[in-house]
Amino acid sequence: MDMNQLYTELILEYNKDKTNKRPVENPTLSEHGHNPNCGDDIVLQVKMKDGVIQDLAYTGSGCAISQASTAMMIELVSGRTADEALRLVHLFLDMIRGKITDESQLEELEAAVSLKDISKMPVRVKCAVLGWHTLEEALTKLQSKTVKSNK
Repeated sequence: MDMNQLYTELILEYNKDKTNKRPVENPTLSEHGHNPNCGDDIVLQVKMKDGVIQDLAYTGSGCAISQASTAMMIELVSGRTADEALRLVHLFLDMIRGKITDESQLEELEAAVSLKDISKMPVRVKCAVLGWHTLEEALTKLQSKTVKSNK
């Protein structure tokens, strides 16, 4: 099986899996993400407990790449601290931007590493990063609130 076929099958598999496409009960935070270029539109909901992502899911609609990428991200960061999740978000974004190409570093992204060649399709980049940017925004806001409440 060639890499393009594997890539396509992985995206289709994650796009079909609705495990993480649902509302979160009593979320700690909720963040809206929208890609005006193709109409991808999601709401990411996060439930934090003791600084750890206890539950994370999304609702909304979009192309197969945006939905699969968001599902891969949720699988990767669930059960991690906000700092760990943000580090992985930045690793993914750096991979997409071509800043990090070292396979040993990228292995940490698990299934999401399959999207590394999306940068060769510029029109699809915004689709692939939508969920990641939305999570980054949500966790950054959460950390900002935490800092303010600790003052």
